[in-house]
Amino acid sequence: MVSITLCSEMEKEPCCEDQNDPTVEYTEPTEVREDISEFAESNLRNEFPCGPAEEGEEPCRKEQAETESKATEIKSPPDAEQQIPETKCAEEKKLRKTNSWKMVRFQDPSTEEDVLERDSSAEILFPEYAVEEWTSTPFAELFAAEDWENITEDRLLRKKVLESGDVQVPHSSWGQEVTVKVQGVLEDRTVVEKDCKLVFVIGEGDVNQALEECVMSMQKGEITLLLADSQYTYGLLGREPDIPAWAPILYQLQLLDIRDKPDPLTLPIADRIRIGNQKRERGNIHFQREEYSLAATAYCVALEVLTTRSSDSSDVGMKAEEEEVREYRVKCLNNLAATQLKLEQFDEALHTSRDVLTLEPNNVKALFRAGKLLSDKGEYKEAMEVLKRALKLEPATKAIHAELSKLVKRQSGGKDTQQWRAKQVEMLGDNIPPFLIPTKKKSSGLSWKFILGALVVALGSLVTSVVLTARN
Repeated sequence: MVSITLCSEMEKEPCCEDQNDPTVEYTEPTEVREDISEFAESNLRNEFPCGPAEEGEEPCRKEQAETESKATEIKSPPDAEQQIPETKCAEEKKLRKTNSWKMVRFQDPSTEEDVLERDSSAEILFPEYAVEEWTSTPFAELFAAEDWENITEDRLLRKKVLESGDVQVPHSSWGQEVTVKVQGVLEDRTVVEKDCKLVFVIGEGDVNQALEECVMSMQKGEITLLLADSQYTYGLLGREPDIPAWAPILYQLQLLDIRDKPDPLTLPIADRIRIGNQKRERGNIHFQREEYSLAATAYCVALEVLTTRSSDSSDVGMKAEEEEVREYRVKCLNNLAATQLKLEQFDEALHTSRDVLTLEPNNVKALFRAGKLLSDKGEYKEAMEVLKRALKLEPATKAIHAELSKLVKRQSGGKDTQQWRAKQVEMLGDNIPPFLIPTKKKSSGLSWKFILGALVVALGSLVTSVVLTARN
């Protein structure tokens, strides 16, 4: 499911910036905790206002607290619901929290009763299907079982249908929106994922690959068991704090509904902002996990939603909402540029940084990123102008000083004038030696080859003299 380490604050930066020397290479922090003012106090460890870091800065701290609370909910005792304060304020807070940390919804948040149902870890979502596979069978036996269907050829994603669905309804496809009821457990039967009404769009990375692949193989109404290897769930990194590395997951799920994804341009601006930020936060999670292609996809989807233009091509929205949309677009674009750098898409990153500057000319992160990219492309004049603008806005930031120093060296023809680029190897080419010839070392004293040669000459002379004597 959508990871419960989701960044909760919309104004926070994605936890996506590396702590590396900006003068060495393009790197985007894996934890975006600093904003521009904080960055000014940092040293060359931080790559300037970069990283999908336009989003907010403290999301990681907020995430940890939220993650801990979610883990508590998952393993809460049966009477956990009774401990929920009955005040209206507490219920409203619970409602907002539940609908933001896990789901990407186009519809309005669900009712309070629905929220309480989702939060009740004591309730079994499929009580009539507490089959042996679900309760006690080792996962190794399930991966080898003959009565399970392979969703993928590698046998690492398998399902067993418990109840057939409506064969008259076509299967869901890429880009459609679905609603599922799902519950997932580890091999020790610890419940790690649970939702009676999870909504996501297939192909947009809102949930793990296992759920996306399985849903496309199901009929509407079908109830199935899904066994997913870690390669299709959370892999090497797992998901803190509840899913360890390389952990397979057994799901019970039911496909409740299939529909076309709504056109975001037909939605109210408030809904576009909500959905766009959920997509952006999902991109932040992918960036943290170094899943850069998925992160880029999430940011692009967010940018499609974060607009004040309607489907009839007219500009709509109040002034305050338009300003809010612009602010979130800037964050999304900065994050996308950082992701493109990770993917070594340098031209695209420069274009995206310029898009940021179109919306916010004094955005220091975009100025620094654009200046560095221009410098590396050899466009020194424009790079100097851009970096000077950044320095004027943030004179205390050492990263800008370092990049300007590097640029001056390049302009003056210093040793840093041209970046080293690895030459493309021409396989089986005549100019590629079959092996490396070791470097000759100076030998100390007489060489054994010299001594052996002298002995051969002496022996040859002796033989010659003996032959001449014999003839005489």
